[in-house]
Amino acid sequence: QLNVVESGGGFVQSGGSLRLSCIVSGSSSDYYAIGWFRQGPGKEREAVSCISSDFGDAAGRIYYADSVKGRFSISRDNSANTVYLQMTSLQPEDTAAYYCAVDGRRFRECVLRDFAFKFWGQGTQVTVSP
Repeated sequence: QLNVVESGGGFVQSGGSLRLSCIVSGSSSDYYAIGWFRQGPGKEREAVSCISSDFGDAAGRIYYADSVKGRFSISRDNSANTVYLQMTSLQPEDTAAYYCAVDGRRFRECVLRDFAFKFWGQGTQVTVSP
């Protein structure tokens, strides 16, 4: 059983930046693919970015949704069992609850599909004003 906790959300003006953190406990986070998802008001949940396990053929491979490419960056700090989502050039359409999720299987390449992830955090709210 893995526990996932997000933090770092908040209120920011358009063009601003935020860094979200996802702390994983219960095992070494580098074994697992980890993803960020978001759900805006009245919208379906969508994938934002994911990072593959540090092990296996696809070690460290990263993917981004088209809507955030060039603005968001995902990274790991294995010493802290933490995955970050650095968000820059934020726009009002980025307003959403952001969720971190962990694939329960080890050594996997990540995919931008929520069904691939087993353990989810409670979310952190990001609000971007015009």
